[in-house]
Amino acid sequence: MDGWTRQTLAAQAMGRIDAQTRAVVPPIHLSTTYLRDPDNGYASGFVYGRPDNATVRDTEAVIAMLEEAPAGALLFSSGMAAATACFMALAPGDHVVASAVMYWSLRNWLRTEATRWGLRVDFVATDDLDALKAAMRPGETKLVWIETPSNPLWTITDIAAAADIAHAAGARLAVDSTCASPYHTRPLALGADIVMHAATKVLNGHSDVIAGVLAGARPDEYWDRLETIRRGGGAILGPLEAYLLQRGLKTVFVRAAAQARAAQALAERLAAHPLVAQVLYPGLPGHPGHAVAARQMENGFGFMLSVRVRGGEAAAVATAASVRLWKRATSLGGVESLIEHRASIEGPGTPCPADLLRLSTGLEAVDDLHADLDCALAAAHA
Repeated sequence: MDGWTRQTLAAQAMGRIDAQTRAVVPPIHLSTTYLRDPDNGYASGFVYGRPDNATVRDTEAVIAMLEEAPAGALLFSSGMAAATACFMALAPGDHVVASAVMYWSLRNWLRTEATRWGLRVDFVATDDLDALKAAMRPGETKLVWIETPSNPLWTITDIAAAADIAHAAGARLAVDSTCASPYHTRPLALGADIVMHAATKVLNGHSDVIAGVLAGARPDEYWDRLETIRRGGGAILGPLEAYLLQRGLKTVFVRAAAQARAAQALAERLAAHPLVAQVLYPGLPGHPGHAVAARQMENGFGFMLSVRVRGGEAAAVATAASVRLWKRATSLGGVESLIEHRASIEGPGTPCPADLLRLSTGLEAVDDLHADLDCALAAAHA
């Protein structure tokens, strides 16, 4: 299907037709084991379900197409499994630079478990390119990990500039693009070496699959290590989850577009709300990363935003407690809109302000979402 757009290829899951039944929806391959040939070989190419699966391969092909990834894509059992594999593929003593503001669970893992692997990790404000450059140790830094937009403050790191800085020091650049999606950002085209998604989020989009994925710029020794880690550690995604993810990918372009429009509209309206102290969203011209985001993001600025509520932590918690339409729940990127008081989730040491509420916009009517927040803010300040 060469020549078609990414949206068209995603909508048809690469256009595959089942060879046996001619079904337009591909089958789910659940078998864990495969028949050997009379000579004990495997002409089918499949041996066992832990390292490989046909449904997983099909879904990986769609993501590799979306990310324009020459090395392909590797699906993992969770976003954390995919992310941590990038660090497990390094050697003891290697130096890592990571975004100071990033997904909290991965930050905690880097602060604790990664050091037990013998890695040296420095956290820096990667949106400050001078700070990023100063943190590099040429010959020692092997991986730069950035998240953009970064959760939950939505800071923006210049991917192309970060790639230049990492490569000049002999390091690879990995980008957590979960909150951008391939619809908004193509990190590999901007110079990144690895792109990671918690596919649980907007790639799947229906809050019913836990999954992670890596896509690579080139098939090299590091990519081979990632494949070995997934195979040896048994971290492959299950076939049923891969099928559901593939189904979600068919609509990612239309979902991401609608959710970005909703987020932009909410950000603009909430920025003028008398009970909101600040809105954090890269689509607002006053956002510090707006100019960079406008250059490296396409089709809008994503589905995530945060608001800082006047009245501090108590007012923020009370606002979340008063919503009726928004759902108080962890995660993001689904068709339902979610609200969460992040500081209480992340706990001590969080860089998240206590008055901040994180919002994941879904597919509900924007007027309804705004009205619900407006009522909740008023109730919190009554």
